[in-house]
Amino acid sequence: MKAIIVTDQAAGTAGMQLTERPEPEAGINDVVVQVHASGFTWDELTWPSTWTDRQGNDRTPSIPGHELAGVVTALGYGTTGLSVGQRVFGVTDWYRNGTLTEYVAVEARNLAPLPGDVDFTVGASLPMPGLTAWQGLFEHGHLRAGQSVLVHGAAGVVGSMATQLAREHGAYVIGTGRAAHRQMALDFGAQEFVDLESDALEDVGGVDLVFDVFGGGIARRSAGLIRAGGTLVTIAGPIDARPANGMTVDFVVEPDRAQLREIVQRVRDGRLRTHIGNIAMLDDAVATFNGTKRHHGKTIIRVRP
Repeated sequence: MKAIIVTDQAAGTAGMQLTERPEPEAGINDVVVQVHASGFTWDELTWPSTWTDRQGNDRTPSIPGHELAGVVTALGYGTTGLSVGQRVFGVTDWYRNGTLTEYVAVEARNLAPLPGDVDFTVGASLPMPGLTAWQGLFEHGHLRAGQSVLVHGAAGVVGSMATQLAREHGAYVIGTGRAAHRQMALDFGAQEFVDLESDALEDVGGVDLVFDVFGGGIARRSAGLIRAGGTLVTIAGPIDARPANGMTVDFVVEPDRAQLREIVQRVRDGRLRTHIGNIAMLDDAVATFNGTKRHHGKTIIRVRP
């Protein structure tokens, strides 16, 4: 099968190669999925799990990409809840080969059914942004209707999901980002917008929840905006920012079939829009990742036409 592999961490995307690899077999509780579309996260070649296993041993050559939409072609022993021929979408384990390939073995629990009226391209763009936004807002941020939430990067891949979900949930949403992304953030549902390059973040006043994707100085400044009992939720890794009368939570997204069902149902209902940037075929993926122009939005690689 065709697959993109990486072997050299220092080379980044320039070290990607399109090559032939053996087709995977379905282990216990696995399914094999024929990949139709794959999502790629721009910084995943910096993740330790791309290069080593859980014991820290080298696992290259590894296949990147951790989001997919496709069709189940084989079931492993003990697998329940899915069937051969079923359309699915979801995420692969960080420490296993990923989805920039024609076939991938995935734990069945990491996948959810993809309705027939949702395109594979859309399906592949949903899992990580959707789950990250859902878990950050509701599991870790405990967002309630009527609260205020500051969403950093509100026009970005994850931030746009968080903005839409928070607004649907009845929160008052303040988005941030660059001036050029103001209208896009508002279109995704932000009720106010803060230009991080020219506006004073502190002028926002107090909020109940901050959804942070940046870390660093932005996160530290945001901690001062948290009202008593509020939460700063970040996906940027551990930070030293602590609200005076609240808490900070940093988290790594986890697969969740029930949440994937909730997310894709909102897409079907028109309540949630995904943010897709560039779309390319697998044969062109290496050139796409190394192009001089960076597209705003999720990069999707079509594996099958």
